[in-house]
Amino acid sequence: RGRAARSCLRRFRSHDVPRGRATAAGGRCMAAAGGWRPAGGRRRRRGRAAEQEQDEDDEAPGSGRRAPVRAAGARRGPGRAPPGLTPLSVPAGAVRAPLGRSAEPPARCVCYGLGRFAACPAARYQLAFLLLLLEELRVPPGRCSLFDPAFSPREAAALRQLGMRLLPENEEGKHDVEGSATVFYMVHCGKALYNNLLWRNWSAEALSKMVIIGNSFQGMEERLLSRVLERDYSYIAKVLKGTEEAALPAHPRYLDTFNDTSVHWFPLQKLQELSPEVWDFLEEPMYQDCDDLEIIRRGDGSPSPASL
Repeated sequence: RGRAARSCLRRFRSHDVPRGRATAAGGRCMAAAGGWRPAGGRRRRRGRAAEQEQDEDDEAPGSGRRAPVRAAGARRGPGRAPPGLTPLSVPAGAVRAPLGRSAEPPARCVCYGLGRFAACPAARYQLAFLLLLLEELRVPPGRCSLFDPAFSPREAAALRQLGMRLLPENEEGKHDVEGSATVFYMVHCGKALYNNLLWRNWSAEALSKMVIIGNSFQGMEERLLSRVLERDYSYIAKVLKGTEEAALPAHPRYLDTFNDTSVHWFPLQKLQELSPEVWDFLEEPMYQDCDDLEIIRRGDGSPSPASL
């Protein structure tokens, strides 16, 4: 998978942007339908040529073009992955720490909102990092499931070629761990996805089986008014006192790719110390009063990537 990560990066180099042009606020690569928000830099302005390249990247697997990872493998030399992606001691250690106390390795991984990695350099780095992290944690690619309504047919084919699974439908983040230690990889996803995930697993036993790699919960608490956090994202607000968080170390080359990203886990002892009333409220989030909902809802018309 280390080779696969390098191939993934090399295949799409032609879309890359000059370093330093992206900004954290304005340089995000938005998903096609506008709801899932992986970070990214702005594409180089190349007029119609860039548009043609994008159209080619979207061709279906049966078009006669080789899948992107296979094409890259034919050209790949002995080069190494970009600096900053291979030192995985902090994130891998933070993932292993909460799950390793019971000698239980992560059984599976779920990835939401990866984005258009054929066109977005930041999404490619996030995919490469995911592949390297799976290798470090010894999670087989067949136990990693992904969903993003923005995936093109060609991107879906590339992920399958890497051995990964595509979730058949939009869960809106409501994925049950079903008693298995699970890593959720959700870099720069909308707050509602984290909130939905917590709601679906709202028990001390289930939450203690989870590790979330994604937007800092502490950062959400600092940026949002308390009343807004408690009203719109109540499960994030309630779990804060039961959360341990370790920020991913910053790297100057990937500031916009992994900025505000932390590893979160939920120690059983801390969860059991929360007030019993915390666990009594189990109403499914509806977001009726939320002004800026950052996810695509089920039934919004986007095809499932698994059907591509």
